[in-house]
Amino acid sequence: MSSSSTSPEFSKDIVIVGAGIIGLSTAYYLSRNHDENINSITLVDRSGCIAPAASGKAGGFLALDWNDYSSVGPLTRRSFQLHADLAEELDGEKIQYRRLTCSSISVAETSRKKPNGRKLQGVEWADDNNTIDAESELQPGNIVGIRPLGDEDTIAQVHPKKLCDAMWKAIESNKNIETNLVEGTVKEKAEYDSSGKLIGAKLDDGTIINAGTILFSCGPWTEHGNCMVGVKYHSAIIPTPRVLSQSVFFDGYGDPEVYPRPDSTAYCCGFPDPPVRVTEFPGKEEVRDEKIEEIVNSVRNASGGINGALGTEPELKQSCYLPTTPDNLPLMGEIRDQKGCFIASGHGCWGILMGPATGEAMASLMTTGASSKYVKMESFRPERFENKPLW
Repeated sequence: MSSSSTSPEFSKDIVIVGAGIIGLSTAYYLSRNHDENINSITLVDRSGCIAPAASGKAGGFLALDWNDYSSVGPLTRRSFQLHADLAEELDGEKIQYRRLTCSSISVAETSRKKPNGRKLQGVEWADDNNTIDAESELQPGNIVGIRPLGDEDTIAQVHPKKLCDAMWKAIESNKNIETNLVEGTVKEKAEYDSSGKLIGAKLDDGTIINAGTILFSCGPWTEHGNCMVGVKYHSAIIPTPRVLSQSVFFDGYGDPEVYPRPDSTAYCCGFPDPPVRVTEFPGKEEVRDEKIEEIVNSVRNASGGINGALGTEPELKQSCYLPTTPDNLPLMGEIRDQKGCFIASGHGCWGILMGPATGEAMASLMTTGASSKYVKMESFRPERFENKPLW
């Protein structure tokens, strides 16, 4: 589906800085909805890879209505639907998209008197290691309560790296558009000619990539406004004895989060670091053994010990930074005093969820001068932190 209406200032050569979920989603909807107006899309990333950082290491948890009472509510709802559409377009099995349930599960950390009531029902993780019956004393790791947080109508998941790779493959398959993936760092200030016309993005080595439209989607490495920080999360991918379909936010043992995947693994995370200005290289973030051990011990204790659902050793250990702004809302829109330059970043823990609707809205804004009909960008103005004390 293509659009023939364009902004009078729109250029047909586009540079997108950052090859994560936001940049890729924007490129995807540019190629899908506006390809008649575009000659080329060039992705520039410091790593030279697709989704090297959080977009390749996140859990991929999707919730329809958890942001309903915030400014990102409409963005979230639209994006939840787009994820379902992407599963149809890109083959849901290949990107590990599926619907599932989610619950908050409370577990005991000490021995104490048993609660009243029968054995808990509806806990997929429950087995003889961490459930109780009416005759038993409560032991550490026993489940003491469950609160449903969503069902298959409102909860889904996707494998972020597989999604990003599939989107880039689809973008490259559009024969109407020249596509390039370039390794490099783009300077924050774009290059303009003497008349003030944007001519391209300048790399650190002095190379200029011709473009009349530039999107900065650099995640926690975003420089604009001097307002972006990163919150570092570690995660462990742990094999499970069976395919599970209940995401869990544990209450107890440090409150870890567990997102099971359809390949008999579970993405386990928690215990974030304080926000910092990010200096680590994308995709080469340090993985601290003590953090992984904390996560593994936490989910193991909360799920029945070494014989429970998460009792085995992790097959993958990783870390990444979640891009965060002072008001926990993303930056989205055209950059003031930089004509033809746009920004989309700072989606925090919901970057994977909000990526598609952000990309759809930014693609529309960049080509037509207006956001998509589903997303109003007033609350996300990039200049809202100008002349204000920040972190």
